[in-house]
Amino acid sequence: MPLSAELQRFISRSAWSANLTPEQLARVQKDAVQRSYSSGAIVCHRGTPADHWLGVIEGLVKVDAVSERGRSTTFAGVPTGCWFGEGSLLKDEPRSYSVVALRDSEVAFIPRFTFEWLLENSHPFSRFVIDQLNARCGYYVGLVGSLRWHKASARVAFCLAELFNPQLFNATDLTLGLSQEEIGRLSGLSRQNTNRALHDLADAGLLMIEYGSVRILDLAGLRDFAHTGD
Repeated sequence: MPLSAELQRFISRSAWSANLTPEQLARVQKDAVQRSYSSGAIVCHRGTPADHWLGVIEGLVKVDAVSERGRSTTFAGVPTGCWFGEGSLLKDEPRSYSVVALRDSEVAFIPRFTFEWLLENSHPFSRFVIDQLNARCGYYVGLVGSLRWHKASARVAFCLAELFNPQLFNATDLTLGLSQEEIGRLSGLSRQNTNRALHDLADAGLLMIEYGSVRILDLAGLRDFAHTGD
């Protein structure tokens, strides 16, 4: 199937593709595919083979796991422009998490064999993946600390601030088009607790709540609040 113009633009704009040779870029474009998911649809099931590296062309997905008792834990939200899933590919084991679309989303899939071929043949790509994994490790350490030690408002602050992590995400617009329900899902909180947390952050002058979005007023302050809880 011919590569769609949307997918071609997405790959070309991805930071890791900038230093690929024409041959390497052509192979990625030949092997990549695009799939559409409606809100609530499962992109990848937990326990299935990790056969692709994933990128969010448009939309928003979450990475989560559900316990045997039905309790859901969200590990990360992945917005437009981001790639993820490299850890599962490198470990060569079934996915330990599910990927669920939080809104209608377009997702790019690069096959494992293409991903591994790039690792072997492109030093800049390998460097990008190393940096990606290092940033991902730091993110999860911070997430665990936020979940264990801090109140709901700090958890929300952490999830919002991390969307501006330059290695993992690419948010530059300080107005985030996320509803309170979506923020709650990313933070692992009920809608009521999310609403209360957002108002706490707004009262602290860190953000402004708008219809269907939040505007970050003090990103540095939001990051400090995420780690200190005050």
